[in-house]
Amino acid sequence: MSTLRLISAEGALSSVLLNDTGTHVRPARPLRSRVAYAAAHVVPRVHADNTPGRPADIDWDSTLAFRRNVYSWGLGVADAMDTAQRNMGLDAAATRELITRSAEVAREQGGSVVVGVNTDHVADQRITLDEVIGAYKEQLHFAEEQGAGPVLMASRHLARVAIGADDYRRVYRAVLSSATVPVVLHWLGTAFDPELEGYFGAADWQTASGVLLDIIAENADKVAGVKMSLLNAESEISVRERLPKGVRMFTGDDFNYVGLIGGDTVGRGDSHSDALLGAFAAITPVASAAIQALDAGDPARYLAILAPTEELSRHVFETPTFYYKTGVAFLSWLNGHQPAFQMVGGLHSARSLPHLSRIVELANESMALEQPELALERWHGMLRLNGLNA
Repeated sequence: MSTLRLISAEGALSSVLLNDTGTHVRPARPLRSRVAYAAAHVVPRVHADNTPGRPADIDWDSTLAFRRNVYSWGLGVADAMDTAQRNMGLDAAATRELITRSAEVAREQGGSVVVGVNTDHVADQRITLDEVIGAYKEQLHFAEEQGAGPVLMASRHLARVAIGADDYRRVYRAVLSSATVPVVLHWLGTAFDPELEGYFGAADWQTASGVLLDIIAENADKVAGVKMSLLNAESEISVRERLPKGVRMFTGDDFNYVGLIGGDTVGRGDSHSDALLGAFAAITPVASAAIQALDAGDPARYLAILAPTEELSRHVFETPTFYYKTGVAFLSWLNGHQPAFQMVGGLHSARSLPHLSRIVELANESMALEQPELALERWHGMLRLNGLNA
């Protein structure tokens, strides 16, 4: 049996047995019990200038093949969001092309795609509220024209200029009134983006969630759901319990998704969250298998499959959380979905070798390595490249 070599934060080498791949199979029919989106990353061309500050040069074949793989497991794709390195290497031109191409793939595959709508194509750091509204609307209408479901992301421009909760109400009211299809609202916490401190007009989630719920109640016919990314299960459950009928809660909590998605099915609360997670891009087959277990009325199997992945996700998303994209791309490479461990903007260097080693260890434990022998070969080659005996 093969063994994986690992390296600790102190530089000590150790070995563990390489597990066989999980027995997960692709679903024979659409998933029913939960709506689940994997927030997908982008793959750069290997020979591109993938250094900080350079425009994104995308390997479209690998990037779109990754999305086709997600669809094959019954999940939807959430694209052009923070996992795709919005504001961390994915520039405005590449974002627009990604949305166009991803929407085309969704139509070809019969899959569901939602895409990020923001104000980040505006280069000026500080703009007026009216300009924030105009920038949002420009991206919103572009997403609608491509046939993709819009996810109204949190805007740094709005966070900079808003004086209080009424400014958030004004902006969201104006943007939502122009939407031609229901949108998902995204509340991204400061762990993911420190510039969003005080979003929805308050630093504490209790007050801010009241503003969010006011916005949803006022525009309920324009809101399909809300994605909570605060890494705080209490806040998500609190908002979830107060949502209007027909408005979904999409968990973006990569720390606590097992219980939040399981909900009353596994004995927690009287409802459940659906999913829109960067973690599900890293563990797509496992996530699919877990939801298939819920579809089959087997919550114990759901827990047995998905619970072991939460420690992996917590490690991938550890502080500084916004570098989690490195772990997603690393697992994509280990699992054979891209030719090299490269990222736009040089972000593949954002995590240490021991951090990556722990990802390998936890992915092996949770059956998240799709081709274990390939993962071993690639990881050991990386160790040797760094002067370590593998």
